[in-house]
Amino acid sequence: MQTEPILRVQNVSKAFPGVQALKNVDFEVYPGEVVALVGENGAGKSTLMKILAGAYTRDSGEMILGGQPFEPLNPFHAQQMGISIIYQEFNLSPTQTVAANVFVSREPRRHGFLGRIGFIDRALMEREAQKYLDIVKTQVSPRAIIRTLSVAERQQVEIAKALAVDARVIIMDEPTSALGADETQSLFSVIRDLKAQGRGIVFITHRMEEIFAIADRVIVFRDGERVGEMPIANATTDRIISLMVGREVENIFPKQVVEIGDVVMEVRGLTAYGMVQDVSFDLRRGEILGVAGLVGAGRTETAQLLFGAVQPDSGEIFIDGQQVGIGSPETAMQVGLGLVPEDRANQGLVLMLSVRENITMPTLRRFTTAGWVDRPAVEKHAQEYVDKLNVRTPSLHQRAVFLSGGNQQKIVVAKWLMSNPKVLILDEPTRGIDVGAKAEIHALMSELAKTGMGIIMISSEMPEILGMSDRIMVMHEGRVAAILDRKDVTQEKIMAYATGHAVEGVH
Repeated sequence: MQTEPILRVQNVSKAFPGVQALKNVDFEVYPGEVVALVGENGAGKSTLMKILAGAYTRDSGEMILGGQPFEPLNPFHAQQMGISIIYQEFNLSPTQTVAANVFVSREPRRHGFLGRIGFIDRALMEREAQKYLDIVKTQVSPRAIIRTLSVAERQQVEIAKALAVDARVIIMDEPTSALGADETQSLFSVIRDLKAQGRGIVFITHRMEEIFAIADRVIVFRDGERVGEMPIANATTDRIISLMVGREVENIFPKQVVEIGDVVMEVRGLTAYGMVQDVSFDLRRGEILGVAGLVGAGRTETAQLLFGAVQPDSGEIFIDGQQVGIGSPETAMQVGLGLVPEDRANQGLVLMLSVRENITMPTLRRFTTAGWVDRPAVEKHAQEYVDKLNVRTPSLHQRAVFLSGGNQQKIVVAKWLMSNPKVLILDEPTRGIDVGAKAEIHALMSELAKTGMGIIMISSEMPEILGMSDRIMVMHEGRVAAILDRKDVTQEKIMAYATGHAVEGVH
């Protein structure tokens, strides 16, 4: 590692309305190193990265890039100066092609009459985009429209987009949160190649195993301050977590043993051609049914079918023994379903609305009489759920966009809890959430199960599936491969079914 860093941040501070996001922070990245930046949601990690990427302006402090003062005017300027960032929430144009997103604002153009720059050379742009798509080992076509891609595929496009800029420092904010095991290993291979080229990599993650797999050094933030730093050789999981939360987190999976009641939901032969085929299962009151499988197995599609966001070609759904027709999310709510979606920013929240407005949106009719909204009642109930879920916000009127990912997730959960669902579907409930908030979400799940609510938990994290599920439904290529009891399950058994391999002696 060279003596001089590529990037040095000194005494940087940043405040938002009611929140001091960063307090005199120092940070540095050296050539050819992967520095893991960790901390709870709200610790200031993403704020610092957005300052580096030109999306925010710091209030004080200085930044030096390549030995020169670094003053990005906007994200495009930051890219030109050598900083590329992959955001936790996607920064893609959904109606444009993959190639257009990879080369946004840098499209190759044909030379026209008298050497003038003419129209975009789409064929060249697609060929160049394919080179970067090949590097991240994705099968996505450069001609594909972004809105047709899965969450994992969109993340891969984000990575290709970052690689297309010849950056000295590449910032990756939770880049594996939507990736499966194979895609994650492919990303790590790309990171090692970039590291060998002398680039600096900032890797933000909440997954401890990733820190030890890819990082050279760890920097820990807490409450907007840098509270620790260590080479990976000196790091331990307990030491990192203790610095992150300022306390011991004894149980990340606080699974309670609760009485399992009668069947609350029955699903028979649910089919949507090209998505899922003949999905059947039962869910009981007080039960947490984990749904496992590889990316593309049909887990999220099943949730969307159950919630009426996508219409099935065939199949039946029963709630409390009565067959129901779920033609839309509104009718799903009416029969007692709630859905916390995988993509909270685009599907779970209206980011420019307040905490109160997001929480009470689906249930506002409950507080409305003759067209008049009982605002004090709305405020009271919203505050109850903010307190219950420990949402960190300066007020109910804070816009959701200014909250951390973990607190945004809690707002989405609160929104559906206000509707008093019989069945709550959680699609990747702790994606992009720090270890402290993760334990809080898991504890809440156990409390909800104790009240008799049936919970369907879709997760790509094996420890979460094993730690929180009463039964586990494993999906493979759009079908149910197995439904396993908690007492009989192992990680190897789940992976065998998820990859389409039979496990001898298991039924």
